[in-house]
Order: sequence, then structure tokens, then C-alpha cells
Amino acid sequence: MTENKTATPKRKPIDYGKIYRDLLKHKRLYYIVLPLAFALSALYMLSIPNYYTCTVKLSPELSNRSTSTSSLASLASSFGVKLGSGMGNSSEALFPTLYPDLMTSVDFKADLFKIKVRPEDATQEYSYYDYKKDIEKRPWWSQAVKSLMALFKSDKEDADTINPRQLTKKQYVMAKAIEDNVTCLVDKKTMVISLSVKDHDPLVCTTMADSTMALLQRYITDYRTSKARVDLEYNKKLLAEAKRNYEKASRAYASFADANLHTFQERILQRKAELENEMALQRSVYQQVVAQYQQAEMKLQEDTPAFAVIQASTIPAKKTGPKRASSCVICLFLAFICVSIYALYKEDDLKNLFGL
Repeated sequence: MTENKTATPKRKPIDYGKIYRDLLKHKRLYYIVLPLAFALSALYMLSIPNYYTCTVKLSPELSNRSTSTSSLASLASSFGVKLGSGMGNSSEALFPTLYPDLMTSVDFKADLFKIKVRPEDATQEYSYYDYKKDIEKRPWWSQAVKSLMALFKSDKEDADTINPRQLTKKQYVMAKAIEDNVTCLVDKKTMVISLSVKDHDPLVCTTMADSTMALLQRYITDYRTSKARVDLEYNKKLLAEAKRNYEKASRAYASFADANLHTFQERILQRKAELENEMALQRSVYQQVVAQYQQAEMKLQEDTPAFAVIQASTIPAKKTGPKRASSCVICLFLAFICVSIYALYKEDDLKNLFGL
């Protein structure tokens, strides 16, 4: 019984010496491509303005129930278990993990548009929207494209008013750019909020970091105290009405008593007693409303969240990017690889090298 054995073709050993010699045949191509790649990458990277990053960190005050639930969720998350929806407390609809979503809302970005900033070398202030639109440093090709597009833009796109419900195309593009430059991260275990702002001007970067933190605090405070403020306003109206009724009853009693000071008729005394009782009733109502109003004030103060600033803003002295040297090295390496592959292809070395 004979066995049919198919002989597998043996792969030729790789001749690294030949590969090296074949690459040397194209050294002139290296002398042309590598300096050209370095020059183009350097020109590109030098055209990109420096940008800076400013980061602030703060910790919001949470309710006791929310804090205890959050601590339990953090402990469970360390063991890979997720409790609930990650919001910690069902009554706390605006939990810190939702702050990044809040900052990406159109209303929040529309408020960022209005913040006043002054670049480092400028003598006047601009709104953040106008700064991003007209003043911010850009690469030369971006300026050329902007000048070209200005020839075809319509007057409708130049609207100065900002309607969060109906942004123009330019305002929408600007809002997306701000969303990329102003970011919010929340540590789900410690609930520490990190706000980072990236900009080409270090002073604008710092100003926007502080302003964004203040705006976020205002949004959170408005939400947390919305019901308490409504209750306080309602109690304020009740207090004003109760005070008017008490003062009216007090004046009526005083006027009637003065007019009938020496009169002892039963009808007069009965009317005087009725007015006195009415005054006492209105005084009692007024005192109760005052107590309710004071409780509403205490409730508003209790619901107003406190924020602990863990890391304050500082004007960045060192740029964040671009990383010009590393980018040029990467471009040179990619150019070297491309030329080498081309040289090996021309010398028919790729088949033996990769077993093709």
C-alpha cells in the first residue's frame, strides 16, 4: 500500500543582505522624499497655533440620602457591581453624572456664547462667540477658507441674536467647536467634577474655565432650589396679604376705639369687641404666615448646594500642544516605511519577505 505524499514547497530563506543592497539602490529616493516629508510636516505643524488647557476641579454638596446611596454604589462598583441607574437618588434628577450632558445642551452653550473674554494682547473684551468667530488664532489655510466662504455667505448667517431654539448654521458650528473645547468629566466614585477648557490664548482659557464653573454652579443651584424658590415666592405673597389684612383690621379697631372712647353703650362695646377679635385673628394669621415664610427661607438655604473648589484655575504657562517634534518624527518614519515598501516592490523582494 503506497501513500501519496504531496511535497510542500520550501520557503526560501530571507536574504537580509540582498534586501539591504536593494534598498541602497533607491537611496536617492530617500534623499528626496525624507527631507520633503520633514519640510511639509514642519510647515504644517508650525502653521497650527499653540493651544493651552486650564482645568478646575470642584465637588458639589449632595443630600445625605444621595451621599449614602452614592457611597454604596461606589463600594459596589469596586467589585464590578452596578446598583440602580447610577443616579444615586431617584429624587435627585440632576445627579453629578449628568453634568456632562447638561453642558452639551444648547441652552448651556448659548450662555457660554455670552461670556466676556479678553485675549492676552487685546485692549477690549469680546463675547466668547465673537472671539471664536473673529479673533481666535487659526492656521493660515483656515483663514483662506474663511475669506473664500465670506464671498458666498448670506446675510441671514450674520444674525447677531442667538436663539437657542433656532441656531443658524454658523452658530451651530460654533457650538460644536465649543463642545470640543469645553469638556466635563465626573469621577463616579468621588463625584469630583473636572472642567477643562482648551484654547489658543492662555488668558481666555483661564477666564472660560472660571466662567464655565460659575455657570455650571448657577445651573445646578437653580435646579436644586427651584421648588424652594417657588414655595418662598408663594409664602411671600401670603405674607404680604396677611400683613395688609392685619394692618387693615388694626386701623379699623384703633379708629373705632378712638371715636368711641367715652361711650359705654352695649352696641358700641359689642362692635368694639368684634373689631378687637378680628384684629387678634388677623394678628394670629400674620404670625403663622411669618413663621411659614421663615421656614421657606430656611428650606431655600438648606437646598442651596455648596461647592468645594478642589483645584482653582491658573493661567497655563506651558502649552498643551501641538507636539511638533513628535509629529515630525512620525511623519518621517511613515515616509521611510512607504519608500522602503516601494523599493522592495520594485526589486521584487516583497514576495520572499512576506511569503507571497
